[in-house]
Amino acid sequence: MFEFRLLTIIFILLGMCSLNAQGDSFAAETDQVKAQLIASVGAVHPGDEILVGVHQRIIPHWHTYWINPGDSGLPTTIVYTLPAGATAGEIQWPTPGRIVMGPVTNYGYENEVTLLSSIKVPLDSVVGSEFRINAKVKWLVCEEICIPQKVDLTLSLPIVLPGTNTGNGSPLIKTALAGLPKINPWPIKLTHSEKTLSLQITDAELQPIAVKNIRFYPAKWGNVAHGAEQPWQFSGNTIELQLKPGDAPLSPGENLTGILTITENGSSGTVTRGYSVNVTGKAVAGIAPINTEKPDLVLASALLLAFLGGIILNLMPCVFPVLSIKALGLIKHAQQAPRQNRLHGLAYTLGILVSFGLLGIALIALKAGGAEIGWGFQFQSPLFVLTVAYLMFTVGLSLSGVFSIGGSVMGIGSSLAGRTGYSGSFFTGVLATIVATPCTAPFMGAALGFALTQPPAALLAVFFCLGLGLALPYLLLSQWPSLQKRLPKPGLWMDRLKQGLAFPMYATAVWLVWVLAQQAGVNAVAIALGGMVIIAFAAWLYEATKTAKRSTQLSGASVAGFSLWLALIGSYFGIETAPASPSLKVASANNYESYSAERLTKLRSEGKPVFLNLTAAWCISCLVNEKVALSQDSVIDAFEKADVTYLKGDWTNRDAEITKILAEFGRSGVPLYVFYPGGIGNLKNPVVLPQILTPEIVTKAVAPSLLVETAL
Repeated sequence: MFEFRLLTIIFILLGMCSLNAQGDSFAAETDQVKAQLIASVGAVHPGDEILVGVHQRIIPHWHTYWINPGDSGLPTTIVYTLPAGATAGEIQWPTPGRIVMGPVTNYGYENEVTLLSSIKVPLDSVVGSEFRINAKVKWLVCEEICIPQKVDLTLSLPIVLPGTNTGNGSPLIKTALAGLPKINPWPIKLTHSEKTLSLQITDAELQPIAVKNIRFYPAKWGNVAHGAEQPWQFSGNTIELQLKPGDAPLSPGENLTGILTITENGSSGTVTRGYSVNVTGKAVAGIAPINTEKPDLVLASALLLAFLGGIILNLMPCVFPVLSIKALGLIKHAQQAPRQNRLHGLAYTLGILVSFGLLGIALIALKAGGAEIGWGFQFQSPLFVLTVAYLMFTVGLSLSGVFSIGGSVMGIGSSLAGRTGYSGSFFTGVLATIVATPCTAPFMGAALGFALTQPPAALLAVFFCLGLGLALPYLLLSQWPSLQKRLPKPGLWMDRLKQGLAFPMYATAVWLVWVLAQQAGVNAVAIALGGMVIIAFAAWLYEATKTAKRSTQLSGASVAGFSLWLALIGSYFGIETAPASPSLKVASANNYESYSAERLTKLRSEGKPVFLNLTAAWCISCLVNEKVALSQDSVIDAFEKADVTYLKGDWTNRDAEITKILAEFGRSGVPLYVFYPGGIGNLKNPVVLPQILTPEIVTKAVAPSLLVETAL
């Protein structure tokens, strides 16, 4: 139970780490969105009904979401706080646009949008006072990654005598009204079968030659497949539009609601108009399709990529500390009955699958709450880093023999050396999952990027395939007794080796404290070390009293439990309330510059070759690549000879600029290595290097620039 409690604490702390932006006036601004609260009038009369709106101006390439966000995303929410007696209506949603990112189709808004609501002013409002409107607005803004944001906006309008001019208010209100869908002027019929929905728009009085496109946006998620084609055709004055049922098809008698958009070529250019639709369907045996569609195999491809990525993840350096424990367990169990070995393999696999399931559930919860999510992003939270450091330190204490749980050493992975050990095999799988999260293996990026945009069932399927790939090598070995018989026989040496394996755990804890120092400064280091002292005391006290009389056992366990609680809660509040302090800076080899978008743009405009390294202190793959490849003399010399500028971006803490360029290359996390060749003509031809580097890979990538420099 101890290991399950620790894992629960990790996921609870993970859930505390969502990102929000705040505002406290009629206007607020984030890196992606400028928001302001506007009104249709400059003052109000008692009893008036006015329009207010939240206007969002969104930077290029980013978008927010409609009431039905489509395959992924979350709609914007507005909670109004008004004077007593005042009421606010629902959001009046403008006609959305279709936003396609690979296999994902979303509905939302780009550039700018105003979300209107009507507000009723109480008839007994006091003339001469102010009518104060507070709006708590939450949205999810996305490019290829998503960032949850929220602002608090306030607008005060004078309350004036009836008959007094109230002013025109914001001109953006008029623009917003023009963007609302109109009442549908035509009769519409809906027929549906198991595979097809058909909308027939009669008496449309539209010119077929002028109609460029017709599309329907369902207001309810799943009534219509968001990414499917919507073929349409004219037959006299009737337009037939065919839709594909989605994951939540219409039930008998249920209305189809949404917005029908018609795009026409007019004298002043292309114009798109939206019309509200609310129609009851009639079920029929079958509908002849206008055209056929190819089956969608994107999920199957993502599952395969996740499985392959999980297998390769075993070779990543972040899993190395656990590999030694797994090897020790395999030696221990080699002389046991084949059935016991198989059960150990299954227990280890189950530990991995349960952990990936819990991680998937945590990400689903964060996604539903509008949080920014991506593989390894939790390590940008100092609280999460500190919790994992405590876990690694506790693993080391258990392996060193400071404490154990039960009659055998069954705690925190060290039970691999105990007598029963199935729970230890299970938790070794849990441990492997935790230490694997700072790494990204080949194939994982595409699979995880797809999973994080999908409904919960698909996301969990991808995560389970990733976990199965991670577990597969050990699972297969546990099923082959003939291979296990070639391993050394167990003996006293195994206890010594087990104790020695504590030191990789201690080293991992030290590394995580170093990461914490980069994020939260030296005060956080003191908090972490103090917490480790308390954890060590709790472990020692528990072990020292567990064989004493019953009352002493209960006292020792109670004090140990309270000490552990004190370490966790004290660390949490210590990190959260500590004054901000500068991050520690690690001495560099002075062969790189800090990344900034302006610096990269300037260098590229000058036609200079650039090597870009996006990294993080918590990314073990990144640190290994820098040590074995980017810090080697051959690479440094190649950069100097080719006049390559080496830019390094640190994503240890959240950084919007780095997040943006990661998204431009379709990545949800680090590492990312990009080489921009020299020459003005090569501005659009960057070369993305593999996630595992060698000096030869880097020098070969810059070789064309080196040849140009030599020729000059």
